[in-house]
Amino acid sequence: GVILRDSHGVGQVKAVTGNHILRILKHAGLAPEIPEDLYQMIKKAVSIRKHLEKNRKDKDAKFRLILVESRIHRLARYYKRVRTLPPLGATRALLPLPSLPKT
Repeated sequence: GVILRDSHGVGQVKAVTGNHILRILKHAGLAPEIPEDLYQMIKKAVSIRKHLEKNRKDKDAKFRLILVESRIHRLARYYKRVRTLPPLGATRALLPLPSLPKT
């Protein structure tokens, strides 16, 4: 969507094609395995974890990580309910979020 907007002057993909980008990608078989918002949150949690490996005393980052991970689990629960994500067994491999050691 951003590339079409910036490079080709397409303001809204749906106005041109009649479908959303995700529907077009699903039809072509190119849709992502997990939803984009969940993917971005997982990416954020991984970067906070990496930060915490170097800065173990950063209590605020640890608190934010707890918030982000709870948001991830809440979103994953929603996507399982609406059948966008596979059931629990397959989801464990997609969401590798081990708990933090107590400090």
